[in-house]
Amino acid sequence: MGRVEGKVAFITGAARGQGRSHAIRLAEEGADIIAVDLCAPVRGVPYAASTPDDLAETVKLVEALDRRIIATQVDTRDRDALKSAIDSGVAELGKLDIVVANAGICIVGGWDQITPEVWQDTLDVNLTGTWNTVQLAAPHLIANGGGSVIMTSSAAGLKGLPFLTPYVASKFGVTGLGKAFAHELAEHHIRVNTLHPTGVETPMGGGDGTAAFGELLAAHPNLGGMLANSLPIETTQPVDQSNAVLFLASDEARYVTALSMTVDAGNTQY
Repeated sequence: MGRVEGKVAFITGAARGQGRSHAIRLAEEGADIIAVDLCAPVRGVPYAASTPDDLAETVKLVEALDRRIIATQVDTRDRDALKSAIDSGVAELGKLDIVVANAGICIVGGWDQITPEVWQDTLDVNLTGTWNTVQLAAPHLIANGGGSVIMTSSAAGLKGLPFLTPYVASKFGVTGLGKAFAHELAEHHIRVNTLHPTGVETPMGGGDGTAAFGELLAAHPNLGGMLANSLPIETTQPVDQSNAVLFLASDEARYVTALSMTVDAGNTQY
């Protein structure tokens, strides 16, 4: 038996990167998947957006594991479309046990370079989209008698990393939101935890996504140490984060709630 055998998981941002990795890892351990992703650009984001073909590849990889998956192109900022995708997925797969609120964006820039549009879009995707996901999915967990919610925050949701003011604000918001949801949903036997990665080898976490750091660190070298990990690595792999998601989703973590779980190579530990 797999560690989440017979469970159904809803995952946002599932077309590639961490979201795809979470879908595959949970499917490997027996879960069926409801997957959504925007699959389109967000203004100001410097790295290439995921595509419908990326989401189709996630479907192919999950089905190769002999698990069911329903995938929809949805913007988590669009409550009506998101609710429809959740409700339709649950109707087809029969229930909901796990929610992984993973979708997010990151735009690097100095405090005086951030525009109102970058600020608002980052908060809308990272914080409001996460709130939408949990609030709209929770009734299905309640109807099923309980479940597990994992919300992707960041090392930047525990400490104020430089050159990321809107990202830091949004991820601190996710951290607090997770704790608030954990206490209110506990009476329904729903556990809510936040995940705090350091850098992850994804389009957002490398290449064009982090290129702006070079010039900023050259101008402000005294801040560079804040980005360093204690373990001698620069980034983790998506599966490193997915293994944590799997634990938090499984019955092994049945009494783990309101936890800020770090998979950060020591980045946030002082």
